[in-house]
Amino acid sequence: MIFEPPHSNRSEAWKRRYAVFEIVHTLIDFGAALCFIIGSIMFFSEEWLTPGTWLFLVGSILFACKPTVRLIRELQLAAHGDVDALAKGEGGT
Repeated sequence: MIFEPPHSNRSEAWKRRYAVFEIVHTLIDFGAALCFIIGSIMFFSEEWLTPGTWLFLVGSILFACKPTVRLIRELQLAAHGDVDALAKGEGGT
């Protein structure tokens, strides 16, 4: 399964949470890439230079959100006492 966590013997709630974090992480990647692509195209026109610069900033912020999402997932694992999964790297990709 596409969002199958490393060990399928986890609870359904754990699997669901894992899948949600993976989807959010992927959406952030797509959003950042889209901002950079559109921003790059805007740089070809002098009148679109400022909006293009803003899209580069938004894309950069989205890229900074990726480790934040991963940290939140890892903190949730730790808070739920799943320190073994965290130590083995099962909470992240």
